[in-house]
Amino acid sequence: MGQIIDGKALSAAIKEEVREQVLSLEKQYGRKPCLCVVIVGENPASQVYVRNKVKAAAFTGMESRLEALPEDTSEAALLELIAALNADPAVDGILVQLPLPKHIDEEKVIDAIALDKDVDGFHPGNVAGLWLGKDCIVPCTPAGILRLIDSTGLSLSGKQAVVVGRSNIVGKPVAKLLLDRNATVTLAHSRTADLGAVTRQADVLVVAVGRAGLITGDMVKPGAVLIDVGMNRSAEGKLCGDVDFASCEPVAGWITPVPGGVGPMTIAMLMVNTIRCFRK
Repeated sequence: MGQIIDGKALSAAIKEEVREQVLSLEKQYGRKPCLCVVIVGENPASQVYVRNKVKAAAFTGMESRLEALPEDTSEAALLELIAALNADPAVDGILVQLPLPKHIDEEKVIDAIALDKDVDGFHPGNVAGLWLGKDCIVPCTPAGILRLIDSTGLSLSGKQAVVVGRSNIVGKPVAKLLLDRNATVTLAHSRTADLGAVTRQADVLVVAVGRAGLITGDMVKPGAVLIDVGMNRSAEGKLCGDVDFASCEPVAGWITPVPGGVGPMTIAMLMVNTIRCFRK
């Protein structure tokens, strides 16, 4: 029976560490780190995510700003706001909640955020820094995934790691982070032939494709660390991951639940990234 990797507990511990750092930084520099979250429109899921991010920032004691813009906000107006936030010395981190309305070019908006204020780690400069092995802001979810794996006590060096999913936000960056830890990494995806034959080789299996129940127990190596990044709704409307938990838990050595696994860690690492941006 796999041990549950408790993302909620680990996230809470990290936020407590950030809380202590905020107090220390305020004493040292005379002000608290400040995170500004920008949301455009009324996407219900985005509203929930933004509330959780602002709530987490408040818990750590850092300053937070919320810029809530209407759905019909023009691309030019959003870029003007970002330019103002870039120039504001009181703002350390800028996060623009995705997705944006269809009339706004997301790539242009991400590129417009100042490199040193890019708490999401999506700016091309941070992406290049990650792949070139330079000091940079690492995307929150991949950074959180590495912390979850570390919490098991597993040394990644020499281990076989399989990442299912090739997105720029999770799959590709987490593959690079695993490579940096000297794991042997296979990057698979929804079109990989005989996916089970690939995933059964994994000492560490990270699944991030957005397909409910894609990974079943017969596709998991006994004792593997299994990280489920998926966030889906079942036919009954229940929140579930990309991993069929019921069949995989008895096989895996460690497994993250959905909810309560990767999700809380993403927000915790956002707080960590805000501190890093403040220090920069």
